[in-house]
Amino acid sequence: MDGNGRWARRRNLPRYFGHKKGIESVRKIVRACNDLGVKYLTLFTFSTENWQRPKREVQELMRLLSKVPKQEEPELQKNNIRVKIIGRIDDLPEAPRKSLLNLVAKTANNTGLTMAMAINYGGRQEIVDACKKITRASKVKDLTEDNFKNFLYDPELPDPDLLIRTGGEKRISNFLLYQLAYTELYFTETLWPDFNKEELLKAIEDFSKRKRRFGRVYEIE
Repeated sequence: MDGNGRWARRRNLPRYFGHKKGIESVRKIVRACNDLGVKYLTLFTFSTENWQRPKREVQELMRLLSKVPKQEEPELQKNNIRVKIIGRIDDLPEAPRKSLLNLVAKTANNTGLTMAMAINYGGRQEIVDACKKITRASKVKDLTEDNFKNFLYDPELPDPDLLIRTGGEKRISNFLLYQLAYTELYFTETLWPDFNKEELLKAIEDFSKRKRRFGRVYEIE
């Protein structure tokens, strides 16, 4: 969800105003995905590298992560949305950690859209953490792709069909490195605070025109 800071700077506002505005886009996209019947949506919310940002910006992001889950819970419950968290959440400050885990617990029995939030997340870190779990699990005799996935942050989450990156950046930036092996990539210049249902539908339409071979070759194209 790139472009919050640039959106704010273009309006001569502090960067954290862009993050506040970006929350509105999260609401719109979550509603749209739920309406469209999307089963899983993963939002890259805060990376392990984001701690290097200006101190005030990080503090504001942690404040939002402390406050927003409680504010959003009623609508998430109303729309039967389940929330999950992936990442090194134990390393978060106490307030956002408790707020997020409380939301996860309260929505755990919902059966609609699963919204996974990647917080204090890094793709390389996830692979390293999975390897650490494997070394501690003496039961693993024969490591395969299937049972390796059991050691990721949330084995239940399926590999993404589509990755959308806003803000004009054309790289993966340490997001779901293991899971993105055959994911279709979509890049847009639209900044995240301006990303709405119409922009989402453009990405889905583009995705619908692609042929996904998964390494296979079709004789008749």
